[in-house]
Amino acid sequence: MYDKITPPETGSRITFLQGKPIVPDNPIIPFIRGDGTGIDIWPATQKVIDAAVSAAYSDKRQISWFKIYAGDEACDKYGTYQYLPEDTLTAIAEYGVAIKGPLTTPVGGGIRSLNVALRQINDLYACVRPCQYYPGTPSPHRHPEKLDVIIYRENTEDIYLGIEWPQGSELADKLISLLNNEFIPATPEHGKKQIRLDSGIGIKPISKTGSQRLVRRAIQNGLRLPKSKQMVTLVHKGNIMKYTEGAFRDWGYEVATTEFRSECVTEVESWILSNKEKNPDISLADNARAIEPGFNSLTPEKQAKIISQVEQVINDIWDSHGNGKWKEKVMVNDRIADSIFQQIQTRPDEYSILATMNLNGDYLSDAAAALVGGLGMGPGANIGDNCAIFEATHGTAPKHAGLDRVNPGSLILSGVMMLEYMGWQEAADLIKQGLGNAIASREVTYDLARMMTPPVE
Repeated sequence: MYDKITPPETGSRITFLQGKPIVPDNPIIPFIRGDGTGIDIWPATQKVIDAAVSAAYSDKRQISWFKIYAGDEACDKYGTYQYLPEDTLTAIAEYGVAIKGPLTTPVGGGIRSLNVALRQINDLYACVRPCQYYPGTPSPHRHPEKLDVIIYRENTEDIYLGIEWPQGSELADKLISLLNNEFIPATPEHGKKQIRLDSGIGIKPISKTGSQRLVRRAIQNGLRLPKSKQMVTLVHKGNIMKYTEGAFRDWGYEVATTEFRSECVTEVESWILSNKEKNPDISLADNARAIEPGFNSLTPEKQAKIISQVEQVINDIWDSHGNGKWKEKVMVNDRIADSIFQQIQTRPDEYSILATMNLNGDYLSDAAAALVGGLGMGPGANIGDNCAIFEATHGTAPKHAGLDRVNPGSLILSGVMMLEYMGWQEAADLIKQGLGNAIASREVTYDLARMMTPPVE
């Protein structure tokens, strides 16, 4: 089955049932050391995970590590441009859960990004990035402790599908001509818009399938959180891109109000129910007026539409969600992308889970990580229905490789996510406790040491 690697002689496979891992007490877990500083941070991470599992479970549970290869290390073993050998893909598919250090984006070999390739090949549609503050970690924010969010970023669509054509190419020119001369004129809402002839062209596909499975997983996570954190916010730019980003929002609400109807309430629904609770005799029109500040200036048709929405909510969910019962549900709301970038800084404690498309999530997850200490403290996971890969979220930093000075926190915390995903919460909690104690006692790597006040020598 394998060309140049051999699985451990002891241990068992992790299997999946309806998207959930079935974990034996001695799972075989493939690991990719990573390029650059991977040679430093993976050994440290492995020691921490093994020590935590031993402390939590003694000899009742143990991980059998399976070394596999990607990136520069794979080329050394498999040959030039063999950045992602078939052995590695086979091992990840067979054993289901893997963890990896940072990988260099190849200059040659035809792969744009190894990280993206692993996500797309294994259909790891949910990029999950928790951002939580550990006391003592230096931060540019005045109150970083208020930020405790988990970002669910769609991993397979939007710009990550990578469908584009360069300016001046024959195919780009053909597509521009088709759009300018046929598609745009045939769409009245586009008016007289035209694409400049010297444009490069990229496609931004957002599907109902991709959107809803991401939101579904985000809501399932929300149901596991403490009641005060049970909120899922759909992040989008639907005010401009109505049929892609706006559709993401609409499809997300559809999941919440159909598949999770008994467990969820939308923000607008909560307003309608709350208005009726405060005034049982409130008319439908007055309730509509209360949830839409500009109601009186709307056309009669739009007013009627809002009144109909109010009536439908009361008829459909008053018995199940009214009289305050909605307060025990998962709250699902939505925010415009540029607004949420501001609000995670100005009102960070008002958000818990952010579900978003690829590009928005890319920016948002790094911005949130910066508030709680930077990418060195930012873990990540890429999760699908039959596979999960946990990874450091930062780059390879080759100039620091071999100096044993780079913060292993991102990869260690990704290991925490892996243990939590496996249901080994006790071991995960021990690592978080140890990491928090180390930071509080100022036993840190140079990236944190130089920003502490006073700096750690």
